[in-house]
Amino acid sequence: MIEELLPDEVVAVEVHGDDGSEPAPLYPEEAAVVAQAVEKRRREFALVRACARRAMDKLGVPPQPLLPGERGAPSWPAGLAGSMTHCDGYCAAALVRAADLASLGIDAEPHLPLPEGVLDAVSLPAEAVRLSRLAADHPAVAWDRLLFSAKESVYKAWFPLTGLWLDFTEADIELSVAPGERLHGTFHAELLVPGPLVGGRRLGHFEGRWTVQRGLVATAVTVPHTA
Repeated sequence: MIEELLPDEVVAVEVHGDDGSEPAPLYPEEAAVVAQAVEKRRREFALVRACARRAMDKLGVPPQPLLPGERGAPSWPAGLAGSMTHCDGYCAAALVRAADLASLGIDAEPHLPLPEGVLDAVSLPAEAVRLSRLAADHPAVAWDRLLFSAKESVYKAWFPLTGLWLDFTEADIELSVAPGERLHGTFHAELLVPGPLVGGRRLGHFEGRWTVQRGLVATAVTVPHTA
């Protein structure tokens, strides 16, 4: 699912469902991070890292610990850029050689409406208006959840380039449906604060793709070296 949203140079590994088997063992320093966490959190932490290490192997990178860094962002091995996501019944990791992309972000969420009040907290007025129009034309999509996921992917692509927080209201996202499709499309994220410098140019926007499949909404953002 997630690989459909990413260019060919990105390696994505995903797991749907949970068969109850034990995930690959964590490195001791990883296990220490979640030692006090509940069982569900520990399993998701281990499963998504197993995905990431499988992606590393496909890129010829030896397996190694993947520890959370600042604001929880994973610390990738030198020469790699990547992103991870997990929700109930799904986890995925996407990695790429840093020479091929400046950054990327992925996110997956259950395809359900957001809890009451959350949309108001994460959306701009113009975004809410556009969502209403999309919902009228394409009622099969939980547009509020899709917007939330897109903002998560934007942040995951933004943070490695800046080391700075990006508030939900600091990117104006316009979602579009692909021609002839109902459950696939693209989005444009206009940055409302100074964007990162990439290839000597300051970016003003990110571009992304989305899909709805198997009870999930998934989004992805990739940032090329040259805008």
